[in-house]
Amino acid sequence: MKRTSRDIRTANRYEVLRQIIAESPTSRQELAAATGLSLATVATLVGELLDLRMITEVGFEDSAGGRPRGLVAVNASGGALIGVDIAETYVHAELFDLGLNVLARAEEDVRSSESRPEQVVGHVAAAVGSVVAQAGVEGARVLGVGVSVPGQVDRATGISEYAPNWDWHDVPLLDLLTEHIAYPLYLDNPLRASAVAELWFGAARGHGDAVVVNLGTGVGAGLILGGGLHRGVSNSAGEWGHTTIVLDGRLCRCGKNGCVEAYVGASGIMLTLRETSAGSPLLHPEDQTATIAALARGLAERDPVAVKVVRDTVRYLGAGVADLVNLFNPEVVVLSSWVAAALGEPLVAEVREAVARHALPRPNAATEIVLSPIPTDPVCLGAATFALEGALQSVGQRQPKRTTPTRPKARHPQ
Repeated sequence: MKRTSRDIRTANRYEVLRQIIAESPTSRQELAAATGLSLATVATLVGELLDLRMITEVGFEDSAGGRPRGLVAVNASGGALIGVDIAETYVHAELFDLGLNVLARAEEDVRSSESRPEQVVGHVAAAVGSVVAQAGVEGARVLGVGVSVPGQVDRATGISEYAPNWDWHDVPLLDLLTEHIAYPLYLDNPLRASAVAELWFGAARGHGDAVVVNLGTGVGAGLILGGGLHRGVSNSAGEWGHTTIVLDGRLCRCGKNGCVEAYVGASGIMLTLRETSAGSPLLHPEDQTATIAALARGLAERDPVAVKVVRDTVRYLGAGVADLVNLFNPEVVVLSSWVAAALGEPLVAEVREAVARHALPRPNAATEIVLSPIPTDPVCLGAATFALEGALQSVGQRQPKRTTPTRPKARHPQ
């Protein structure tokens, strides 16, 4: 789709604010150098952000042989953003100030029997209500709620087109959420959310080409190419978890056989453990989180069953990551999400060795493989940036204040 001048202006406004958040305080000259925009354009965009009270003037710095340069910084108290990570086993919400500092967190457990859309929506509404109450913010200060949902998502319509682990097809999720949440809503996918989080604050910061591998119940790869998020023509890029790694292999929950996810997702790891040692005390048959935590403890203690299960998992994971290295030639591959976080550096070390065995030497030598350094939930952080993007896009589109309360219409960044 061809971008309009409004789209370009929104993108530039977003990029300038991103740089201010990352480098506060900073000058207009430094912003122009960092973004590649002209000083005049940056000055105009800074003026708009000042008018929106998203940033503030904070004094001056001396410049060699010239007038002192005015400094700007993010106005952290100028608004609040909420990011929601919907996963197969939990709903996690975090409320951020405009500096993207976490002010409140809430988590709702999602049982395997609670996979109907209205049940998940109930958990999201409860988590959002909890973080707003904890932070004590006025509703008017909440600029938006970014919601990440697994599977394939149509951002423009707010429809969850396909979530294989729940067998969702064409669920009007944003409409269902709007019935319970009175803030602008922005729907997307955890692959995109985690990639943006790494680009803004994590291991991909300062890199033009990166791959963020999400290892959880679901598996996928967020792609940063040429310095920006790569979505694909239908917002479906990164479904690496549903590429075939074993012909006629294990049945995946997407209905196909031999997918990467069937071997390296949490359910796949549990199956490998069951096949290795059916009676192992490490196995908690109905609890993915407890099983992965037990494997992590066993790995640290060099339990032979845990070591074998992780190494068998890494055989497939290493080959799959090597494919990503060969295909995209990234500067960094980031292992993210809760399974990667639980298994930690021992997993990363095994993956590095396995990738070196499978990837071509030249791209492998140029790629660093690391664990996500983001201390909070990367998906919530990335989802909050989608709400920020939407708020910036809506500038100039806001309706006059009404005298009677109404439910805000959800807006979607393009």
